[in-house]
Amino acid sequence: MSDETTQNETQAVAEDDPQAKLREDIIAAVKTCYDPEIPVDIWELGLIYRVDILEDAKVEIDMTLTSPMCPVAGELPAQVQMAVETVDWVKECKVEVVWDPPWRQDMMSEVAQVQLDMF
Repeated sequence: MSDETTQNETQAVAEDDPQAKLREDIIAAVKTCYDPEIPVDIWELGLIYRVDILEDAKVEIDMTLTSPMCPVAGELPAQVQMAVETVDWVKECKVEVVWDPPWRQDMMSEVAQVQLDMF
């Protein structure tokens, strides 16, 4: 199956399922956030552990950082919150930084590994 076919099927499902469309929009918003030390978005880095869409137009996200000593530990969660709150329908986003499980390089997507020449 080609990437184009998979993408078209995903779009068709999203059009039939508003929850799936909203999830796609939230993920697209998260993908605008980058760890400034790594030129890959935080979704592809595997820093987002949980995205829950609640009935009252709220979103809850669990994320981690590449290290507890990350210099943007105070800024990055706020960036994620602001990005997600720009999505239509979302009225509020709560982002929690979690450390379990600890982030590892193998949590990165294949896209991130290619971008960082880790193959």
